[in-house]
Amino acid sequence: MGDIPSHVVFVPARPRFGRLRPALGAALLVALCLTLTGGTSIPAVNSPAFLIAGMSDIPSPPRGTSWSPAPVTANGLSVLAAADGQTLELHTAAGDRTFLPGVNLSPGTPGGSPISAAQYRAWFAAMTWLGIRVVRIYSVHPPEFYQQLAEYNRTNPDQPLYFMQGVEQRGDQSFQRAVRDTATAVAGEHGAWDTDANPWLAGWIIGSEPDPRTTIPAAKPADGKYFRSTEGASPTERWLATRMDELAGLQAKRGYSQPIAFVNWATTDPLRHPDEPLEQEDLLQLDANHVRPTPQWPAGTFASYHAYPYYPDFLRFEPGLVNTGDPYAGYLAALRRHHRDMPTLITEFGVPSSLGSAHDGPLGRNQGGLAEQAAMRIDADLLRIIGREGLAGGFLAGWADDWNRSTWNTVGHQVDTRRSMWHDPLTNEQYFGLLSMDPADDDAPGRQLFDADAAWPATKVTARTDAAYLHLRIKLADSPPTTLLIGFDVLPELTGPPMAGSADRRPDAAFALNLAGHDGQAYLRNQLDPVRLDVGVPASARGPAPEGWKPFELLMGRAMTIPTSKIEVPVALQNPGRLEYGDWRSGASLALWHRDDDTVDVRVPWAMLGFADPSTHRVGVPAKGRLTTKVSPGVTVSLTASGTEQAIGQVTWESWNRPQYIERLKQGAGQFRDAALAQTSD
Repeated sequence: MGDIPSHVVFVPARPRFGRLRPALGAALLVALCLTLTGGTSIPAVNSPAFLIAGMSDIPSPPRGTSWSPAPVTANGLSVLAAADGQTLELHTAAGDRTFLPGVNLSPGTPGGSPISAAQYRAWFAAMTWLGIRVVRIYSVHPPEFYQQLAEYNRTNPDQPLYFMQGVEQRGDQSFQRAVRDTATAVAGEHGAWDTDANPWLAGWIIGSEPDPRTTIPAAKPADGKYFRSTEGASPTERWLATRMDELAGLQAKRGYSQPIAFVNWATTDPLRHPDEPLEQEDLLQLDANHVRPTPQWPAGTFASYHAYPYYPDFLRFEPGLVNTGDPYAGYLAALRRHHRDMPTLITEFGVPSSLGSAHDGPLGRNQGGLAEQAAMRIDADLLRIIGREGLAGGFLAGWADDWNRSTWNTVGHQVDTRRSMWHDPLTNEQYFGLLSMDPADDDAPGRQLFDADAAWPATKVTARTDAAYLHLRIKLADSPPTTLLIGFDVLPELTGPPMAGSADRRPDAAFALNLAGHDGQAYLRNQLDPVRLDVGVPASARGPAPEGWKPFELLMGRAMTIPTSKIEVPVALQNPGRLEYGDWRSGASLALWHRDDDTVDVRVPWAMLGFADPSTHRVGVPAKGRLTTKVSPGVTVSLTASGTEQAIGQVTWESWNRPQYIERLKQGAGQFRDAALAQTSD
């Protein structure tokens, strides 16, 4: 089908429909759906026009044969999906489906608001249009999820969207109660949860990624009616088998049998990795082979793994994987060989389209530092690998970018209680989605900071802010300079040496742009350098910078030793402050500056100005190894070129508690769609 154009949007962007808040945008989307689909309450899945704002040049996906559920009866229970050896069979009207392309859906939106009914409706149709057949949720979603899924599937009986339900323990709630409450909600027997979604439930995945240092100290062998632990099972595996048996009992009383699994990940897989440098990444082994269904549970079980191509480090250093030419494919093959009599599903995989990165992976499959097109291409390749290696399904992480997610190399630089209020391009975990949640602002095209026809190096500067960036538009004077230093003063009380070329000590952050060579570098004053909070980064590992300053860098890996070879691996840093040039409005998603004749557009991530929470004007100031914050009165901008310094003005903004955003399919999402459809073509 080729790629999806960049202007494919779910909440229409300016200028076509003006300024939209999320709720208003969702309502407008529903109206657009009704208009373009002849007034039906849920748009038909073979009519994607509703999500491309009236375009007609994108072909619909081939309908193929029906995916309508056709459960069978076994032991008096309705069985929609079941394990058969290494195959997971989803019973449909056109026969058994043996590969499930899926996506993970988190429960929140930017700012922490719940997902609306209108969003669920639009998202379910979009998922199906993208070739996704299963949506996996980690815990109970609001009632609207189950209501809208059931309505969508009844409206589209031949192309339904199935789901897999998770169970997570919350607070001091017991896991047994969490299992019971979740099963009750899915069945529509719990207050506002009034819709029985079991007819489209393809399986259960209980628990969360296990902490290898926190295990169940003691548990009796499980010998339930539906699940049992094997003789060699660990206490943790026995405990999991008991919880799975409890869940099976609840579902059997309702007349259903669905495959039940527990969450596992590469950190606690049942394989041994002697070349793994970090002890905790090979400390505990959990094995789905030690938890067995009885003949009374016809749907069986499967092995569920969160498996990414860049971590843990054994993917880079284990000869048996490296020598395959594709360590990720080799790892998946090893998992499948280990689980020789049950299906294996990769229930989280993917790479993020973020500016910041937290780890380099083999074959360029990194944990960030990837443009949208590249990330979508890699995601599509990974889905193909999962299918080619004989696994039963792959669920992409995730559907929509999640502003509330944190990652290890930026979490200590932020005010954690306010994370969902802003979108940090340096935090890779916030950029895994197929659907981009782009910040919106109230003051486009910007507020005028400076206007003087006779000035140099710039005659006019406008500024605007959103939840991810401070934006500047700079109109250069005649005879423009070849280099330009943009200074940003965020805390007037900070002192120290000026940036080279500037006569004023005031800037606390700087963008040094080579206007002719189309490159640049971001710097922070030493007092604001977030790497000061990271342990084990020697001064010799840092990039060059003027006295009193540091390049904006992120820690990607601490120094470590490979156990078997004793090879020393040095500390690794990423330099996202090396300012990529390009037009982000035309698909250069990592670009931070662009020049068009006499106009320079710059967008500055808040973290590159030292902010730990721009929504409350809090700047992070490392002090004695911990993060402290100070309130910024605003960002004062200056320009310096050829020794001439130009005071521009101060950018101010109102604090916010409800960020505004626009939903947009990412550049290259069509590549994932092609891969998903190819895996399930008739």
